[in-house]
Amino acid sequence: MENEVLTVDLMKENIALKSKVSELETLVKFYEEQFLLSKKRQFGVSSEKSEYDQLRLGVVDSESDENIVSSEEPALAVVKEHIRKKRTRKDRLPEDLPVEEIVCELPPEEQSCLDCGNEMHVMGRKAGRDELVVIPAKVMIRRYVTCTYACRECAKSSEHSTIRSARAPQSVIKGSYASPESVAFAAYQKFAMGVPLYRQEQDWERQGVLLSRQTMANWLMRCADDWLKPLVDELGRRILLREVLHADETTLQVLKEPGKQPERKSYLWCYRTSGDTDEPIVVAQYKPDRKACNPENFLAGFSGYLHTDGYDAYHKLPGNITVVGCWAHVRRKWDEALKIVSPSDRNGSKPMIGKQYCDKLFAIERELASFDASERYEQRVKRLKPLIDEFYAWADNVQARPKSALGKAISYMFSQQKYLRSVLLDGRLELSNNRAERTIKPFVISRKNFLFANTPNGADAAACIFSLIETAKETGVNPFDYLVYVFKMAPSLDLSDAKVIQELLPSGYKKFYCL
Repeated sequence: MENEVLTVDLMKENIALKSKVSELETLVKFYEEQFLLSKKRQFGVSSEKSEYDQLRLGVVDSESDENIVSSEEPALAVVKEHIRKKRTRKDRLPEDLPVEEIVCELPPEEQSCLDCGNEMHVMGRKAGRDELVVIPAKVMIRRYVTCTYACRECAKSSEHSTIRSARAPQSVIKGSYASPESVAFAAYQKFAMGVPLYRQEQDWERQGVLLSRQTMANWLMRCADDWLKPLVDELGRRILLREVLHADETTLQVLKEPGKQPERKSYLWCYRTSGDTDEPIVVAQYKPDRKACNPENFLAGFSGYLHTDGYDAYHKLPGNITVVGCWAHVRRKWDEALKIVSPSDRNGSKPMIGKQYCDKLFAIERELASFDASERYEQRVKRLKPLIDEFYAWADNVQARPKSALGKAISYMFSQQKYLRSVLLDGRLELSNNRAERTIKPFVISRKNFLFANTPNGADAAACIFSLIETAKETGVNPFDYLVYVFKMAPSLDLSDAKVIQELLPSGYKKFYCL
């Protein structure tokens, strides 16, 4: 009897140990995947393109086809092969640049004829090479001297003489030696070129000018509040009138945010128009948190389609806003799962098949790029929808551990299915939210340099300046020239006048001054 009890206890212990070993093996496998992904993110290339992207090469070899398709898996739809010209960007010098001609002449002693000794004349000129000359920024002081006028005749014949004084242009900041150019330069360098104020301070000092980063920060905050905020408010009003928008958000650390520890993250929310408009708009907002009320408050009054990533806050928006998911994020999940697989086992693997499904979706979308919205809608229903259905049917039969990279790719697909399928509703929609991610990327690059904002006012100013710089870039105007124009004109204009605001927006500047 005792032996039987002992045997039962040993069997139970053995089962418990096997279960524990299985759990530990699963945990070790999970940690191995995370370690490999971490190494890839830290030391690998950031591009998701690789030699395994069959569709990027325009062909799918027969050996790969045999590995991909099995009796348990639906066959992949074959995309018609096509050849695209490689995009190249040639260097080009603007035709309106000033030209300095350097005439190359013989020395006087060599201008005599070698046969008769008489002086030779210039019989022609031959154009040679062109060189691009860079002249470093020139620092100078602009001093306004106002003239006062009086009438000499009145002074002779009357006790009172008419006196009139000329008026200097309004300064961008009263009582300061800031100029439109210096403020625009600081803003452009920081938010368009990623040069933080402390590096600008060092550069000014090398030119003999002692201009502190705090002074420049005060300039940017003051000008953003006085002259740029009314323009961004108007952009925010106009963007809500559109029917297709993109949204994204990124972190921003603010040291002196009331009620928060300095190390806690705040957020910059970015909203922009899609590719269906001739007047692109970018509006950024600083918010101390990532709550769902932030996009809901900004988008109050908006009705239409909103491209987003998979963040749940966007899914809580009112029913009049249709959220459109991002297939680029789906592809990224499958790409991460593929990176876990050893190179020798990748062909025919589940992550490879999932990634190739995504590649085929994007290949079809590239073919439809030149179509108008109605034609694109019809083609998507005809070609994209069956492929999406097939993709989901295949993924539904794939077995994977939930916490593995493969399991996460599958889970993401199904959790976002409702929003990912929204792209089929309208031909104006896009397959990804890359448009918003590309727009917010310059701010992310700049943030890596300036690291944080000191106060919420500074963060608001950063969002305001970033909005106008990115809108100017999307509109096709030079951000620096545009900011100089605003800072020159705005101080002497009535910013409550809608016509004035229109002329100060990037679209108005391009229309009236970029002929």
